[in-house]
Amino acid sequence: MSVTSGHHHPTLIDRSSLGACRWMVASLLPALVVIGCGVLAVAAPIGVSIAAVFLFAGPHNWQEARYFLSRMPARWGRLSGYFSLGIGGTAMLGGMFASMPWLAGENQERDVLLIAVWNSLLMAWIMTLVLMRSRQNPRRDWTWIIPLGFGLIAMNWMRPLAWSVGLVYLHPLMALWFLDRELQRRKSDWRRPLRGALCLVPVCLIVMAALWAGSTDLPCDDLVAWQITHHAGAGLFPHVSTHFLVSAHIFLELLHYLVWILVIPAISQQNAVWQMPTGPLARRSPCWRRVITAVVLAGAVMMVALWGAFLTDYAATRNVYFTVAILHVLIEVPFLLRSL
Repeated sequence: MSVTSGHHHPTLIDRSSLGACRWMVASLLPALVVIGCGVLAVAAPIGVSIAAVFLFAGPHNWQEARYFLSRMPARWGRLSGYFSLGIGGTAMLGGMFASMPWLAGENQERDVLLIAVWNSLLMAWIMTLVLMRSRQNPRRDWTWIIPLGFGLIAMNWMRPLAWSVGLVYLHPLMALWFLDRELQRRKSDWRRPLRGALCLVPVCLIVMAALWAGSTDLPCDDLVAWQITHHAGAGLFPHVSTHFLVSAHIFLELLHYLVWILVIPAISQQNAVWQMPTGPLARRSPCWRRVITAVVLAGAVMMVALWGAFLTDYAATRNVYFTVAILHVLIEVPFLLRSL
């Protein structure tokens, strides 16, 4: 009988314990991040909003652009109509959105009318993309989008401004949807802990609502505070404290920023920030590779310029940024539909 038969193997035990610790950290970390974002949003909603937009607005747009460039097919083929509508609609709706303040001028009624028209066109564009996507492989029966879309358009005409604010809160959730699709493709074992953490999002929102129930509104002592509260929907919901509105909005935005800047690049095995995207379009030809390189470098320059503009005049830069940023909100729609 071997003299070592009754003894344990420390190396194997250590490795097993290390694996269990890593699994526990990987399982708990997403939940801790969600809770941490909620705590920050409640503790200092205005301050966190200012800091988050300054630090993360540019980098997250840049990472999104890199992600979409890496996902763009080398040749559209039968998808030409779909991508033409997706990119063309993004440009058209983005241009309309940017021009609305100039078209409305000081006329509030005209402003509301333009917003209602823009919201209707947005919904019609999404409906068309959904129907076109449903006819691509794998085919689905998504005709339910027709009654749903027209119902949402009707609701929009009843309260256009509230409908627009709803988009402000729904947009950050699209990043979580992209994340779930990437997890399904590449890291299916991460899907359960991350989905469990995402179940905490509505819980955090409910806790915020309870904390700020009946509280007074946030003070708007300067232009930046006024911008932040009105972007979150101040004045549209008279019985809801702006403490809750701003906290809820920046909580969702923090998750949105973290997903695009850290989580999706790590999961999708995206190139490091100092490398160019190497997706199908970049491999199509040296010319396209140079175009993508130029776009990525221009984006990096714009990101640095955005930081400088924030430092120079935060209020004016924030206003311009959220006008131009509608382009990245819109372009997410066709890419998200293609991932389904």
